[in-house]
Amino acid sequence: MLFESGEKYDSNCGWPSFYDVVDRSKVVERPDNSLGMRRTEVLCANCGAHLGHLFDDGPRPTGLRYCINSASLDFKERPTE
Repeated sequence: MLFESGEKYDSNCGWPSFYDVVDRSKVVERPDNSLGMRRTEVLCANCGAHLGHLFDDGPRPTGLRYCINSASLDFKERPTE
């Protein structure tokens, strides 16, 4: 699991947006200066797949905005504990 629906919010950017990841060890962040922009690319730490980009204009409590490609998301119900 990379993201939880409780950390999803509407950023009005057209992409599913989250203000945090469940476990930072499961994603890799690297600079992406393509297309004349300064961004941070977010990749799966397991397979290296492109997940989306990270920006520093998100809401509290993190101030982060993970804009994630919806094709990389697979929604699953969380088991009750």
